[in-house]
Amino acid sequence: MAVVREAEIPWAESRRGERYEARRKQLGAAAGGRMLGCSLYEIPPGKRSFPLHYHLGNEEALYVLAGTGTLRLGEGEVRIAPGDYVALPPGEAHAHQLVNDGTEMLRYLAVSTMNEPDVLGYPDSKKFGLMAGAAPGGPKEARTLTAYVPDVRVDYWEGED
Repeated sequence: MAVVREAEIPWAESRRGERYEARRKQLGAAAGGRMLGCSLYEIPPGKRSFPLHYHLGNEEALYVLAGTGTLRLGEGEVRIAPGDYVALPPGEAHAHQLVNDGTEMLRYLAVSTMNEPDVLGYPDSKKFGLMAGAAPGGPKEARTLTAYVPDVRVDYWEGED
């Protein structure tokens, strides 16, 4: 199916603790997209979508439809509002997190390449993650995300004798 109607796609909701809450409609997957993902997100006031993170294997873009908030971008912050478009190339310099510090629902489109596996970095918690089985915008049931804290460093050849 190449054409989908947003109103016919169910919301998938996610919550974690007091800080994180969002709901998502996977438009790209519903339309049969393979190499380009697109999701509609809504973040309630006072919440964040995800931890501050960056991708090494995928590029993302955000387009704000409604509401206002703050985009944590790299080491800075930028106010966002309807009509704003953000390009997020791979790499640590483009670590990002949306925070709805406004009074209305923050509604936006997230578009991304669909490469897998992907490596994700989490600057606040000093973790990294490995995602395989499906790209970040792919089917959740096929995707595995494992997070690591890099507290043990070994030589490339260790254990290979």
